[in-house]
Amino acid sequence: MTGGPGAALLGVDVGGTKVALRAEAAGRPAYERIVTWPTGADPAADLSLLATEAAALRAGFGPVATVGVAMPATVDRGGAVVAWPGRPSWVGLDLAGALRRLFPDTRTGYADDGDLAALAEARHAGRDDVLYLGVGTGVGGGIVLGGRNVPAGASAEVGHMVVDVDGERCDCGRAGCLQATASGPATLRRAARLRGGPVDHRRLRDGLRDGRPWAVEAIRPACAALAAAVVSLGELLAVDLAVVGGGFAAGLPGFVPLVGRLAAAGGRAGRPAPRVAAAALGGLSSLHGALHLARDLADAPVPTGPGYLTREASQ
Repeated sequence: MTGGPGAALLGVDVGGTKVALRAEAAGRPAYERIVTWPTGADPAADLSLLATEAAALRAGFGPVATVGVAMPATVDRGGAVVAWPGRPSWVGLDLAGALRRLFPDTRTGYADDGDLAALAEARHAGRDDVLYLGVGTGVGGGIVLGGRNVPAGASAEVGHMVVDVDGERCDCGRAGCLQATASGPATLRRAARLRGGPVDHRRLRDGLRDGRPWAVEAIRPACAALAAAVVSLGELLAVDLAVVGGGFAAGLPGFVPLVGRLAAAGGRAGRPAPRVAAAALGGLSSLHGALHLARDLADAPVPTGPGYLTREASQ
């Protein structure tokens, strides 16, 4: 199926706990759907759920011309999942083949969710150079320079920058990664220890709103680690804007401003830290990035060349 004026586009944002879908076509309301993964993290059950959702979309919205998929997993050049701490049972899955079966005869591309989120935020802001950090189940990220994702041929694994060599162990097995301190689960565990009882996202949000000391203290290490990443990447890349998004960060009052203040304090003469702003697309940056990928696939041959991570999963 080929693209063209008015062609329907589908973006799919795959997460560790849920998957979001959004289809768009000129002159029609968008189709939106968020579903939670089945318990057990079984790839067969997960793919069955996706197949059901794809069928429901076709029945309710009609066929789509192109599909863009945002993936948090590390995928090798052959299209196989090689690492995904959020759903480790997916390791070894032929992602490219699975997408071909889910969307037959449809041009489909996939890319790292952090890279696509960075691309969406950069395009939304009309900026060529943007650093993006997404705080959710993990910490994703992406870098856009000159309007393209970098590095070429690989995802920008911002969440696995080492920010504390003596820090807590990350899901990847290494100590001190940014996401080991700043991810949603890491922050909630810290909040639970400080409060002396269970803490979910809603309770943490309410605690911050009410100025509870345990809540304020729980987010500071996360914000400090994110600020350290912003300052360090600013030194390397000379970007002047860092966007902080992700569903976890988006719902916490004061979270992004604190990252901004801590980052600003880390600047130096001649090289100020990048300005920190909340994601304009909120927790939907990756989903909108997936739609941008679908749009690019509809408008042109499969994007290739410097800075493009896109891989095509269709025949």
